[in-house]
Amino acid sequence: MDENLKRYIQLLPKAELHVHIEGTFEPELIFEIATRNKVSLKYNSVEELRKAYNFNNLQDFLDIYYGAANVLLYEQDFYDLTVNYLRKAHADNVVHTEIFFDPQTHTARSVSFETVVNGITRAMDDAKIEWGISSKLILCFLRHLSEKSAEETLKSALLHKDKIIAVGLDSSENGHPPGKFFHVFNRVREEGFFVVAHAGEEGPAEYVWEAIDLLEAERVDHGVSSIDDPDLLEELREREIPLTVCPLSNLKLKVVEELKNVPVKVFLEKGIRVTLNSDDPSYFGGYINDNYLQTAEALRLSRNDIYTLAKNSFLASFITENERNIFLEKLLNFENAFV
Repeated sequence: MDENLKRYIQLLPKAELHVHIEGTFEPELIFEIATRNKVSLKYNSVEELRKAYNFNNLQDFLDIYYGAANVLLYEQDFYDLTVNYLRKAHADNVVHTEIFFDPQTHTARSVSFETVVNGITRAMDDAKIEWGISSKLILCFLRHLSEKSAEETLKSALLHKDKIIAVGLDSSENGHPPGKFFHVFNRVREEGFFVVAHAGEEGPAEYVWEAIDLLEAERVDHGVSSIDDPDLLEELREREIPLTVCPLSNLKLKVVEELKNVPVKVFLEKGIRVTLNSDDPSYFGGYINDNYLQTAEALRLSRNDIYTLAKNSFLASFITENERNIFLEKLLNFENAFV
């Protein structure tokens, strides 16, 4: 890749809209918190744990992902986890981020919802002061659990409504279509939350249709299987429904065989509001700039393509129009000044 384009990507102001805070849990921090909390791990060293990051599919990853989350017990643990991510995001010139968290992963282990959300949001507040990074929090229901479990989680979330901007759906996609959660998402919308949903990663384009029609998702997380349905692509374009694509994740989980097969370029050409994100960067080999750099190289993206991806990230954010205009002006000023 041209060195100037590489520098452009590294310095580009951008938003990240698809990142799971539990998926930013670096092995070194896992061992540090496990030691602090006197929790035993299946692996004997950081190196041994990293070697286990060889996934054949989404479920292989989730088994390790949920195992690592077991060491998170106290508010300080969630604070440390979140600050660690936000520090890396700031280094990648992320100026705004919308972070997923999975409360059911923790409440199932008798860690209170309050402990989780307070640790995360305290870190978000401190990062705003320390680095100027803007952030929002998105609650995700675990789709392999029941709708009743999601409803109970929503009740807990309503006690912390001021801390949460949106509600989404993640975890094992196959066999758990978005429509399974139709009723709880009706309540989510009634409560005034934005709606997002993972769909079309390992699941078919039909799941994307369900996400936007049944759940009324305002953003689709992943959505790469939309490429299989021309009518769906047109629908996404017309309704300006963004896709939060995570290329390195798709490669690591074998959704695609090669990075060049991630349909980012096609989405751009068809006028779909596609964005690049890191998903679970600790496990998938790269934070947001790694996704930009490797995708740009594999797909031979132009500087204009990259600028459009960054612009899309702000257009797709759950922020006020004033905030959006400030970020877009910052991006345009960067573009005009970059040599």
